[in-house]
Amino acid sequence: MRRRTFVGTIGGGTLAGVAGCLTRDGSESPSSGDELSGSPESGTITVATYDSMIDGTDPAGTWLKEAFEEAHSDATLEWTTAENGLNHYIQREAQDASLEADVYLGVNVDDLARIDDQLGDGGLFLELADDRLDRTDRIRDGLAMGDPHGRVRPFDTGYISLVYDETVVDAPETFDDLLDPAYEGTLLAQNAQTSDPGQAFLLWTIDAYGEDDYLEYWNDLAANDVRILDDWTESYYGAYMEEERPMVVSYSTDQVFAAAEGYDMSRHQIAFPEGQGYANPEGVGVFDRASNAALAHTFVDFLLSSDAQAEIAQRNVQFPAVAAEHVDLADDFDQYAHEPPEAVTIGYDRLRGNLDGWVEEWARDRTGL
Repeated sequence: MRRRTFVGTIGGGTLAGVAGCLTRDGSESPSSGDELSGSPESGTITVATYDSMIDGTDPAGTWLKEAFEEAHSDATLEWTTAENGLNHYIQREAQDASLEADVYLGVNVDDLARIDDQLGDGGLFLELADDRLDRTDRIRDGLAMGDPHGRVRPFDTGYISLVYDETVVDAPETFDDLLDPAYEGTLLAQNAQTSDPGQAFLLWTIDAYGEDDYLEYWNDLAANDVRILDDWTESYYGAYMEEERPMVVSYSTDQVFAAAEGYDMSRHQIAFPEGQGYANPEGVGVFDRASNAALAHTFVDFLLSSDAQAEIAQRNVQFPAVAAEHVDLADDFDQYAHEPPEAVTIGYDRLRGNLDGWVEEWARDRTGL
């Protein structure tokens, strides 16, 4: 989720996982594994992702590469990142330029809406071929990413929540509570233009207040001295961990990380305003112009194995994408990873044609914060 890696160990077992939609030019995507480029067991795939997947201490990407190459001895996995993330590949596709990658790891629902707004329906990624995916029936209920073109499968999910210091503030029970004088100058949030959790929190407020009233709510937050920083790292590791403020927009799994690092748990309490958390599943997609789409499908299926799901959950500090019976998680993960009573999200259909406008309106209204 474009966030920190997590150091530690976790138990794991072994899990051993669509048919033709129209692409941008009106041609039909491959509906059978026999039509995919490359070999399902050999060759090289280049997987594009975000920095924290492969950087830091013992990141998930290091384990994924080693385990995938061990399971498929004739295959090689190479990682790559782009400064502008998925937007880099959207721009390259619009220019018909070489993508130099086969897979993107870290696609959100909002990304799919933005892809189709900019490239046309079904752009950038192949519709994944069911006959090459044996494990997708193990994906948890409620994690469907709403893509009508079947281009992605989730590999983990997180829930945006509020993390707070219980020695300073009480848990806000509603969004309106954050406007009370008791919460003046307490909240740290992230820029919706540059941060995944920042955008997710914005979308959560749009879901709560509607398209006509969310800007008014943010004006009220501004009047109560919300502080907006560029990204999660700056807001959490910087301002929050330096105790500049007692509340931050973050993830409901933060206690897992805090417990493992020996942090003060009183500063890592989880609040779900309105009894909700904003669900933000991450998916994986195979680029439409992948040079080895067959091996890329093998990698997608590998991501849903028990071992991979356990390692991703631990190292990304997120929930697995598969149902509980298909992944063995350590007791401390179950103890400290909190799921909201109600998960909310704005789906693909509503995001199409609206997302960029909402974010731009928010940015114009937030000038000077």
